[in-house]
Amino acid sequence: MTTVRTRIAPSPTGDPHVGTAYIALFNLCFARQHGGQFILRIEDTDQLRSTRESEQQIFDALRWLGIEWDEGPDVGGPHGPYRQSERGEIYKKYAGELVAKGHAFPCFCSAERLDQLRAEQTANKETPRYDGHCIHIPPAEAQQRIAAGEAHVVRMKVPSEGVCVVPDMLRGDVEIPWDRMDMQVLMKTDGLPTYFLANVVDDHLMDITHVLRGEEWLPSAPKLIKLYEYFGWEQPKLCYMPLLRNPDKSKLSKRKNPTSITFYERMGFLPQAMLNYLGRMGWSMPDEREKFTLAEMIENFDVQRVSLGGPIFDLEKLSWLNGQWLRELSVETFAAEVQKWALNPEYLLKIAPHVQGRVETLSQIAPLAGFFFSGALELDAKLFEHKKLAAEQVRQVMQLILWRLEALRQWEKDKITACIQAVVEHLELKLRDAMPLMFAAITGQASSVSVLDAMEILGPDLTRFRLRQAIELLGGVSKKETKEWEKLYAAIP
Repeated sequence: MTTVRTRIAPSPTGDPHVGTAYIALFNLCFARQHGGQFILRIEDTDQLRSTRESEQQIFDALRWLGIEWDEGPDVGGPHGPYRQSERGEIYKKYAGELVAKGHAFPCFCSAERLDQLRAEQTANKETPRYDGHCIHIPPAEAQQRIAAGEAHVVRMKVPSEGVCVVPDMLRGDVEIPWDRMDMQVLMKTDGLPTYFLANVVDDHLMDITHVLRGEEWLPSAPKLIKLYEYFGWEQPKLCYMPLLRNPDKSKLSKRKNPTSITFYERMGFLPQAMLNYLGRMGWSMPDEREKFTLAEMIENFDVQRVSLGGPIFDLEKLSWLNGQWLRELSVETFAAEVQKWALNPEYLLKIAPHVQGRVETLSQIAPLAGFFFSGALELDAKLFEHKKLAAEQVRQVMQLILWRLEALRQWEKDKITACIQAVVEHLELKLRDAMPLMFAAITGQASSVSVLDAMEILGPDLTRFRLRQAIELLGGVSKKETKEWEKLYAAIP
């Protein structure tokens, strides 16, 4: 009997996302329920955006939740390497095999030609797709051009008519017409694979038997199925999980809901409550009880109990559930959790140097530094009234700084300062014009300890969350402003 093997393959390109944890949890439960193995693989072929810091955050966040894997980059295993960036030669070999069999072809089209093609197709109300321009180049000529160093990608051939039947464990057979499929790029000009090739090759070589992934990947499933067929490999069983949604039913996004797992850790949620809540996303226990442990979820797990309605990720409901968990702790355990969360020596030692020179009695610490031990702050809009900037400019400065900080991966004081500096210089302002706004948003006070030190200590999650809170308090950012300000943001050096 085949051992069940599931996997999760996150990209280390940002904060560890609750959607990653949700999919990881269901893959883990499915594997454990069947006595199988759960693998963690890192999809880091996006060389510009992938970082080792982000990868480490994924490991730490999943472990904080209590999700452990049997094989992965940090624990090893018989199917390594588990980072796609270390498997380049493997992908080249299989891409070459597809070209040799006539299932793929080198494409030499320039970015300019492809942009023009897309613009024409869009203007004619056609589905933008590759037109097969390079498909008929004789293999000998293609090889000569490659040998001469001409830039190219490798594209897969796809049928242009008929339908592909995608067997989904939750929906049954889903029919998707082939004319919706593009001739997918499999290998990029930099010699690295795209998601499609790497996924199929890795899942096959790592003996993955079941793939549980988000339903946003369902429309492109035919390309994966066709690749399995081209290679002559048995495809894993496919299961497309419903997407997490905001309370307004839109796809979960950080603009409307904090999406970073580490945010919830910093806010003082218990990992077991967070895992319990993610387990309730589109799934329920047979007896419908709301509070359950990971072990209870695994014991009772049945993927057919997953409901296809988009599960709502509701912060209020999560807070309520966390409260249930907190109230059931013994007083000693509760006190220990509080200590571990923020009253631990490591955190206090970061804060102490900034407070020590500003107080005359220990009782003055709480009013001065209480914001270090808070999540959301009670903000006063009057704090954001500015002598020099109009109300719209205040929101603009804060939004541009927020976007810059969202892209920052190494959270250090000098780099935080550089982010703010880059924005104010581009807007032809001074640092002193922006700092009062930072004080107000981050500390809830007109002045306090050094706000840049405070931002470093609070960490990226709470800092960004509080900036978002402040912007919302001042009226938020309209769609029109977002478009205009994004152009402005793109021009910041």
